[in-house]
This record gives sequence, C-alpha cells and structure tokens, in this order.
Amino acid sequence: MPELTAQVARAVAARGPYPLAMRVRDELGELFADAEFAEAFGARGRPGWSPGQLALVTVLQFAENLTDRAAAHRVRYGMDLKYALGLELDDPGFDASVLSEFRTRLVEHGMEEKVLDLLLTALKDRGLVKAGGRQRTDSTRVLAAVRDLNRLELAGETLRATLEALACAAPDWLAGAVPVREWADRYGPRTHSWHPPASTNKREEMALVYGRDGFALLEAVHAPDAPAWLRELPAVQVLRTMWVQNYHRTVSETGAEVKRRESKDLPPGRLRLASPYDTDARYGLKQGSWWTGYKIHISESCDETDVQDAATGQAVIPGADGPPPRLITNIATTDATVTDAEMTEPVHHLLAARDLLPAEHFLDSGYASAELIVGMKQTFGVTLVTPVLMNSSPQARAGAGFDRTAFTIGWDKRQATCPRGDTSTWWSLATLRGTKAIVIKFDKETCRPCPVRDHCTRSKTGGRTLSLQPREVQEVLDHARLQQGDEQWRAKYATRAGIEGTIHQAVAVTGMRHARYLGLRKTHLEHVFSAVALNLIRLDAWWNGHPLDRTRVSHLARLDLSLAA
Repeated sequence: MPELTAQVARAVAARGPYPLAMRVRDELGELFADAEFAEAFGARGRPGWSPGQLALVTVLQFAENLTDRAAAHRVRYGMDLKYALGLELDDPGFDASVLSEFRTRLVEHGMEEKVLDLLLTALKDRGLVKAGGRQRTDSTRVLAAVRDLNRLELAGETLRATLEALACAAPDWLAGAVPVREWADRYGPRTHSWHPPASTNKREEMALVYGRDGFALLEAVHAPDAPAWLRELPAVQVLRTMWVQNYHRTVSETGAEVKRRESKDLPPGRLRLASPYDTDARYGLKQGSWWTGYKIHISESCDETDVQDAATGQAVIPGADGPPPRLITNIATTDATVTDAEMTEPVHHLLAARDLLPAEHFLDSGYASAELIVGMKQTFGVTLVTPVLMNSSPQARAGAGFDRTAFTIGWDKRQATCPRGDTSTWWSLATLRGTKAIVIKFDKETCRPCPVRDHCTRSKTGGRTLSLQPREVQEVLDHARLQQGDEQWRAKYATRAGIEGTIHQAVAVTGMRHARYLGLRKTHLEHVFSAVALNLIRLDAWWNGHPLDRTRVSHLARLDLSLAA
C-alpha cells in the first residue's frame, strides 16, 4: 500500500461513512492473490493488470451494480478503490475492455467460482462460516440477455444472424450463393424493428418462406464447392439445429415441400433453442410465469445464535458484536427447465466440496421428496427441514373415511391390517411412475360385505388397494407429514423465509434477475461475483455493528406450508 494513498484516502474517508472497498482491504487484506489465478494467465506476453486486483474490482463493480465503463472510471478517480487496490494516486487505471477479457479468461479456464472459494476460505479461517449449523436455499428466475421471440420471429432472426455471420466471414462466397438484393430487403432489419402481418395466413406464409430460405442456405453451405470451414461456423450450426427443431422437409419427384412442425412435434424444452444468440437460454415456467433464460439457486447460513465464537477456538474478526451475518455459501446456475428437486443433491455436493455442509438445511417443498430426505441424510448427514406433500388419496382429500394412515402396516410380516382387523392377502413390489413401490391388496370377498366399505374404497367390485413406498422412505414421509402439522415445527421452519430477503437484496443491489452476459457459464460467473459482493456488503454492515434482524414469518412461507398441506 503506497503511504501517500493510505494517508489521503483515510483523511477523505474520515468525513463520512467508511467506504466498503477500504473496509474490505482493512479487514481481509489481499483477499484475491495473483497466484490463485496463475492458471489463466501466462508468464509470457505483454504486461497486464493483476488478476487479483481485477477480481476485486469486479466484485466491487457488482456491489455498486456498475457497467464495465463505470467500474473503470471508479478505479481511475475513486480514492477508495485506489486504497483497496494499493495503487498510487496518479495511477491511470485500465481500459474497460480489460474487465471483459478477465471474465472470459476465468470462464475459459473453469475458474467461475474461484472468488467465492477464496472468500469463504478466508471467512472459515475467521470462524464466520463452517460446516454444521443451519443453512437455507431457494431459487429464482433469471432473464437471459436476449429478447423473447415467438416462433416466427425466432426463425427470421436466426436466419438473419446466420447471414450476418456469413457476410463477415465469406462475403464473396455469399454474394454468389444467395440472391443478396432480395434477401437483404427481407433479412436486413432485425425482427423487432417491424411488425409481423396481422393475418394468420400471411404469418404462416412468411414462416414457410423463412423455412425454404433456410434450407436453401444450408444446402449452399454444405455444397461440395463451398469452403468446408463455413459449415463449422457457430451461426451455421445454430441455423441447422433451429431448422431441425422447427421445420421438416419432404423431398419427392415433384420437388421439396417445407412444413412447420406442429406443437406436439417440437423437441422438449431442455433441448429447444430459444435464441440464436444465447444457445444456453431455455423457456422456463415457475408459479404460472414464463420466462426465457436461467434459474439461480442461492444457499446461505442462517444460524439463530452465535455458535461461532471464541469458545470454538477460532478467531472472530474483532470489532463486531452479536451473531455472525448471514453469508452466502453456494451459488448454482442452471437453465430454466431444471426443477428445484433436481438440484437438491448437486447443491449438497457443492457444499460438501467446500466443507460447508449444514446439519439442518431449510428448503421449500419444491426441493423435497421422501427419497431426497432419506438420501441426503444417508449420503451427507444433512437433515432436510422442509414440508412434504400431504396424502393425496380420495379419503385424505375429502377428510372422511379411512386413508392409508388408518391401516397398520406389518413391514416384517409383509401384511397390512385394516381398521376392522382384516388382513391383506397380497403384497407385491412394483414400479409406479418410475419409482419403486409396494402394492397391498385386500381380498374382494373380505371387503365386499364390509359395513364401512363406502368409507374405505370407491371400487364397486374389488377390495381395497394401498400403494406404499419402500419402508425407510415411507416411514420418513409419514413422520414428516405428522411433524409439519405441529406449531413448534412451523415456527422452526419460519427460518427458511429469510432467503426471500436475500433474493430481494440480490435483485435490488446487483440486478441478479437479469443476466448481463450470454451463455450459462458467463451468467454463472456473474452470479458468483454478485454473491461475493453481497457477502462483503453484509460483512461491512456487521463490522460496523449493524447485525441483521431475526427472520420473521413471511406470507410466502405461510403459503408454502398451506400448499404442502
């Protein structure tokens, strides 16, 4: 740290709130060492900026939700950033393009999560995060940095983007391969710059014109006399995939006939491209809302009391009172089609890799099933605190009659006993909807004369049938259903509601719900830097003696419980 920079920055900071950037430097020192990024930066070539400094600049950029140009401007003129980066007062900073190159290097070398790992390691050394305790996780939608396009617009824009790429890569070849003058009028403007025809027939006709032109361009690119490298262009590959997904062509003696695929013939959402510019973005649906893009899963610590203090033998950062702040421990980014339940196990693997597995993990019902509750306990030793779906049998839904809980299950004898004392005659292993199950049947001759038959089964001729999950899973499910009706459990589960505030803070401070960059990996990198920025903001508040309030039960948490019930 240059002495003059330190003196001037501290003198300026004395007349107001102490800046976040300076507090981070004072408390955490050199958080991002250059050696940690050596893999992505060669020793030869022209001198460049320190990757550790660029990492800190990027984190602070997200903390203030700045563009690259604005972040470079802050480094050039901001006294607090010069202090944090250890720069001389007359240091001119860097060009804004350096930040983009830095992010690209991190993605190319698989270092998207490096900054979060380094921060969490530093916080573990200070006893602010550790394995055990409580954590909570939730997800939210992320809009891709592309426009929403209907199928007509998507076809036209994909063909236009391919022609633009070919015009740059091989203009002479393109001029001889397609009717440039006619296609320039048709595909020159972007699809959002004009209104499509109002008539359904005209829109269908336009879609078929796009389809025929697209097939003609693909034929020209794959012709024997065309340069072979043209077909390897990313834009051409996207055009080919888009046309396979949206059109089909029949070639007969009378010629080729192009048709659009019907909705039922479209590929599943996980495979269907939503944009020619961001091939990782997908159409998603959550709580009745559609969007194009991604989904982010945020995990954070949520211990209610200060269990991480000097008594554990770990050093706590001095000058802070009260329990440690809630800190983000993991970020997972997926495309929009991945369900929450599919991410329950991967999230725990990521936490285990950081040695930050909780003892109790608070989740909403979208992440949970009886199989996952059992699996997470067996594999990771983590207890999932989450509501499960209630019994959906007709008797349970009606609140009358004998649902499954009215039957006594003799697991060892492989037999069930009904409320009137009759025993089952059939016990068989089966697979229902892709999962293992146990089917139990009562003899129809036993059930037919039963005086309470109408309260037990809706079958007119057969006996009562029960479907159970394997013993360990079923017992966990029964226990969870019984437990979540208890007020004490509901009060404990209210801890999960605090993650909603974290998502709100992430959206309000860093704009996390709108992707800045194209592609899943760069979007994930954005989310990681956003998480580190939020952690530093929370640490700054804690260092200044402003601990977070205790979690209150939110209306959304109550709704989650009511839906599970």
